[in-house]
Amino acid sequence: MLALSCASASAQTKLRAWNIHPDGYPVTEAMKRFASLVEQNTGGRYQIEVFSNATLGDQPKAVQMLKAGEVDVAEFSSGPLSDAAPGLKALNLPFLFSDSAHMFKHLDGKLGERFAAKLQTAGFVVLGWYDGGGRSFYCASRTINSFKDLAGARIRVQQSEIYIEMVKLLQATPVALPFKDVLGALEQNTVDCAENNMPSFESTGHYKVAKSVYVTNHVVSPEALVVSTKLWASLSPADKAAFSKAGTDSATLMRELWNKRVASAIETVTKQGVQFVRVKDVAPMVRRMSPLYGKYMADPSTREELLTIIGN
Repeated sequence: MLALSCASASAQTKLRAWNIHPDGYPVTEAMKRFASLVEQNTGGRYQIEVFSNATLGDQPKAVQMLKAGEVDVAEFSSGPLSDAAPGLKALNLPFLFSDSAHMFKHLDGKLGERFAAKLQTAGFVVLGWYDGGGRSFYCASRTINSFKDLAGARIRVQQSEIYIEMVKLLQATPVALPFKDVLGALEQNTVDCAENNMPSFESTGHYKVAKSVYVTNHVVSPEALVVSTKLWASLSPADKAAFSKAGTDSATLMRELWNKRVASAIETVTKQGVQFVRVKDVAPMVRRMSPLYGKYMADPSTREELLTIIGN
């Protein structure tokens, strides 16, 4: 019995999973489900510990950690992934998707398979597409009633060339900061505004400082549950199937939890005095983005993806 116990312990592989969000957040809960399903479906041979709230480092650091094998599983926004696989930059273009259903129509089909193949060559194996939600602007030091009110504002963005260029085209100043530093920047008035989805706006407490939300849903983007190619290469065919099934199931759960969380977040911040102004006509903002669209339509690495999305 002792020999069997030792053999079982030696066969058990412990993995580390990274994500930027707190416990209770849809991403975190979906990753916990993924970890549970992997353990269950591999007979306990793989155990995954989920490290939430960016405790292992911020997102750019986590990307490098995954490539180096320091973490095995992660959930990333499309920004850093698009730096690894340029074709994904198409997904970050503003006003490309009307809503999440439109986006998943493509990602759950051949376009998603094409993106996954490109990411795998860059070191990321996609096991599930999560909902990054629709992103809008929110400000602490000004009230936004029109996109013209964003002119001159210092707006926090991800470290992504599309987000940086988008803000510049709105005649504002992009400020690239780690996600965890945004609340302090809003409180200290080193940035005027930020942009994100409503659950992130609520869960971080940004709403306590930024009371003006301009609802643009300017970017509807996916996020991805990924494992490192190093881990993937070490898995048997049966274990790959177990990981893949767990990833698909976790993505389904995440999308369900996400929709509930969006409604809850809006209700919570509204009760705390946040004022929402919805964009009446996106056409003027879309016209401002023309140089950005032109740049990526001219790029062979993104043209095919854009034509696929626009044509359907």
